[in-house]
Amino acid sequence: MSIQPTQRRRRWATILTAIILVIALAFIGFIVWAGRSAPIMDEATAALVTGSQVTVTTEPWLVFAPVTPTGATGFIFYPGGRVDPRAYALAAHAIAAAGYLVVIVPMPLNLAVLAPARASEVIAAYPAIEHWAIGGHSLGGAMAANFVAKQPNAVAALVFWAAYPAEGDVLAGRDQLVVTSIYGTLDGLATVAKIDASRALLPPQSTFVAIEGGNHAQFGWYGAQAGDNPATITRAAQQAQTIAATLTTLGKLEE
Repeated sequence: MSIQPTQRRRRWATILTAIILVIALAFIGFIVWAGRSAPIMDEATAALVTGSQVTVTTEPWLVFAPVTPTGATGFIFYPGGRVDPRAYALAAHAIAAAGYLVVIVPMPLNLAVLAPARASEVIAAYPAIEHWAIGGHSLGGAMAANFVAKQPNAVAALVFWAAYPAEGDVLAGRDQLVVTSIYGTLDGLATVAKIDASRALLPPQSTFVAIEGGNHAQFGWYGAQAGDNPATITRAAQQAQTIAATLTTLGKLEE
């Protein structure tokens, strides 16, 4: 017996409705997954307060402005994937206390891949800054490299925290770009092997800073991370080395 046109339309309508429902549920699941970030630690919360050396504002970005700037250099920072941007407040506060404007850029659903060009808005908002550096942790670092690849004249320096460029973002020919790659030797995600493989994508003059005993999660203040290895140094020690290497990079822009 043949299927009547009306029955056929109903069957296709049912199939289409089921497909739409599956897509909607998958999208909602992605939103929930991406929006869940680990709680930040007390150290990060404490760094979100204005002090004698640094003024902190939280809208539309997390801005750490030095009371006494050392020059006209700013540092834009992209957070790691599914990491609360406030988790990097302590490092940002310390860098700003050394005299540099620091702007942590929150991302849609905590994923920098959804808005890698947001640094352009920051740069436009601070015309007095003469030298810009951009950096990021993990996925944030990869998207910072993507910004540099697509906006070759926007920044003078790139700083990776447990990160490396995507294969399509080749920066090897950028001889004037100051690049620093800071990584932990026990990182279970941005492994030493992956960092070594990224060297071919970066300018030959790039600096690589290995933090012995450091891991992936200790670049922020948000607890442990799936897939990572335990660190053999404290979070404070890893943060101190990360901040020092970042300040060295920023200092090169003032020379």
